Amino acid sequence: MATKSATSSHMMKTTKRGRPFLKDTLDLFATLIVSLDLTTHKQFFRTFPNSFTTEEAATNLSSLKFSQSTRGPDPRDPTRIVTTTTTTTFSMTRDMAKAMCQHFMDARLIENAADRNSNLFKERGIYMLTPKGLHVLERFISKNGMTADHLLKVFSSQPICLKLLHLERRGTDDEIIVSQSVITALFRRFAGRGANYMPEQVLKDAAAEYHERSKGIPLVDVMDRPPQMMGKGPLQNLTHCFAAVAALEWLCDFTSIVGRDEAAEMAAHFVRFGLITLVSDKRKGGDSAVIFTVRGAATGNVSAQGEFRCTAKAIYRISDEGRKLARWDSPRPSGGNAVRSSPNNSTVNLESTARPSADHSAEGGANMSEVSYGPGMGVGVNSKESLAQTTDAKIHRRISMAEKLREGYKAGETAPPPTATGKESNTDRLRHILDEPALRSLFREFLRGNFCEENLSFWLDVQDFKRRFSTTSSAAAAGGGSRSAAKATPGQVAMEKHHEALISMAFVIYNTYLAPSSPCELNIDHGLRNELVVYLNEILTTDGGKQFHGRVEVEHAAQFNATQLQTLIRLYERIQTHVFRLMATDSVPKFIKTSRFLALRNWVEEFEVTEGDAAKKADVAAPAAPPGLEDEEVGRAYMSVSQAAHERKPEPAPTAGALVPTKSIQ
Repeated sequence: MATKSATSSHMMKTTKRGRPFLKDTLDLFATLIVSLDLTTHKQFFRTFPNSFTTEEAATNLSSLKFSQSTRGPDPRDPTRIVTTTTTTTFSMTRDMAKAMCQHFMDARLIENAADRNSNLFKERGIYMLTPKGLHVLERFISKNGMTADHLLKVFSSQPICLKLLHLERRGTDDEIIVSQSVITALFRRFAGRGANYMPEQVLKDAAAEYHERSKGIPLVDVMDRPPQMMGKGPLQNLTHCFAAVAALEWLCDFTSIVGRDEAAEMAAHFVRFGLITLVSDKRKGGDSAVIFTVRGAATGNVSAQGEFRCTAKAIYRISDEGRKLARWDSPRPSGGNAVRSSPNNSTVNLESTARPSADHSAEGGANMSEVSYGPGMGVGVNSKESLAQTTDAKIHRRISMAEKLREGYKAGETAPPPTATGKESNTDRLRHILDEPALRSLFREFLRGNFCEENLSFWLDVQDFKRRFSTTSSAAAAGGGSRSAAKATPGQVAMEKHHEALISMAFVIYNTYLAPSSPCELNIDHGLRNELVVYLNEILTTDGGKQFHGRVEVEHAAQFNATQLQTLIRLYERIQTHVFRLMATDSVPKFIKTSRFLALRNWVEEFEVTEGDAAKKADVAAPAAPPGLEDEEVGRAYMSVSQAAHERKPEPAPTAGALVPTKSIQ
């Protein structure tokens, strides 16, 4: 097996808002976390597990190395495997490192462990990963084939964002591409599958509260006069209300939005589309407000302009049009999230649902809005105030940055998605079931009831095995903090550990599904099984190795090199294809007739596009735009799903070398 090495430097691009591009932000964040030892820290007589300090983050970011090794056939000799290792080094000053950590906080990837209400990255602070940060970290580990055993305790003990909505961005300036389909997908995720009136008891438990918030923006009822009454007339009970600041926090927590200014622009589009309306803004005369304005084409129920007030006192509500778009009144599958009826409580303090900043300061009050939210600027990392708190008494109106970066205000709609034509095959149905975690879990229950669950388990395990074989990565701070040996590079050590873990995983798959009298023995073609046994017998009894008697043992591990492991993968793939066809022809036709599948599938297809679906749609030509909208950009929105969060149930202990979080997006 040959090895090649390459070293590259990466200049981080920044947007006109002053922040790094989203992909660079997420990659650097995940690389930093993998390089850290998240341990228990103490502050103010309290202990915080799985945390890190400002000093630790700044030290590692000052010189951070990310090594990635990929395996592939040698172009000159396809029978040989070539391993190519690429090392990327991030280098920055301490002030720049702190500024990057502030961007991580703005994107809701990390939070102050001692004060969750704080929005500022402080000089002497202790920080923990947010559920969104864990979701991003899991995807990074999975895609880069990393062995991060030191993070297992974090994934198993902290809440993880189950579904994160990603909004497509322009490659030139990293701005979100706003279109009708994107706003529809974002609002449906925001509103949830039903009005989310959170039970009071969940507020006492952080994990339970987060789970309830993930269902949609928390709502309350308020007694107020409609805006058109202008302070006159009787009070009315207004349902489905929420605080403006709470909406910004929610959008940052459960989507790929990376700051309150960006969240405010999306909320302003909700207003423009008539999905939410302002109830009241009872700020005092001395209070200031930041109002974000967006513009687009006026068509039907869509206005040419939308405003969103980012004040601590502003209250909005879901409009009739918003409830219609969210399809709250449509039938729901049994066992799904039931719609909670309104508690009709007018005494609820709406502001308590928000996460306001606790960092108050009067410094630079008159200039704060211009510096932080003015033309061409993003949220200042050294700003002493949050978006919802200013000390200037003026109302600062800001046109959205996305529009400023375009040559003119363009229409905000695209053509409707194309209608699917042609009959869906059982193979297509099975692919859809395997891609969608909710359907996959239901399918597993169905197979378990029919005593053939091992087919699905084997298919998923081989998918994970193939993904891990091709790529492995490592991250460490140069000059310290590395878990590698003194004479070997982090990439070499990672590849050696990765190879050992792969062999262990290959043995577990064989002994679990393919060995004679194995606990989950597959019912497969005799020829396939015999070909596999012959190959293993040839490899494992060569050079005086331990005799092969139908099961592979730990002693056989030393006899497997990368080329032989790849051959074993090809044999597993052939069996996997056989199992896939078996499920498609035998199990799927029965499964799709069950009432639970029909209800759940309809719901999933209406509301969610997964990451795999989005990738497929990207390869399809965009539909023709209506007259006058030919130049409009067509953006996409898709959902990524955390496998670690989805399968947070009692399960057998993972095998040696297997990392549960890396079984993320399949």
